[in-house]
Amino acid sequence: MRIPSFDHDDYWELVSAEERHAESPDSFWIPTRSERESLKIGQTAKLLFEIESENEEGEVERNVERMWVVVSEIDSPYYIGRLANKPATVDEHEDFYLQLGVEVPFKAEHVIDIDQPPAEFLEKFFSEQPKGIWPRV
Repeated sequence: MRIPSFDHDDYWELVSAEERHAESPDSFWIPTRSERESLKIGQTAKLLFEIESENEEGEVERNVERMWVVVSEIDSPYYIGRLANKPATVDEHEDFYLQLGVEVPFKAEHVIDIDQPPAEFLEKFFSEQPKGIWPRV
């Protein structure tokens, strides 16, 4: 399995939370390595997505969005999460993979926060099929 990158996935990639934390350890907190390596199906993980988009002047810029994914599969050291947010910098009508409900692969190094959503949310969320399936190659 591969992690999203600008080289292979037009317009977006994941940012390493570990690198961000190393750059600013006093102001950029992340969960412990142990917590990030022991996620369970149904937990949510917040990740950093760097996304290319055009600004109002038509210039390409990169912005980082913090978004939650619901862990749906574990293939250590990889996780598959389904995006639980709508990216703010992406028009949902564009032909762009990164949309609410798509699968996103990630590793422990990408996790900036962890939470446990209510059972009702998970039941509804998992009752729907993913909007996009990530290749398992």
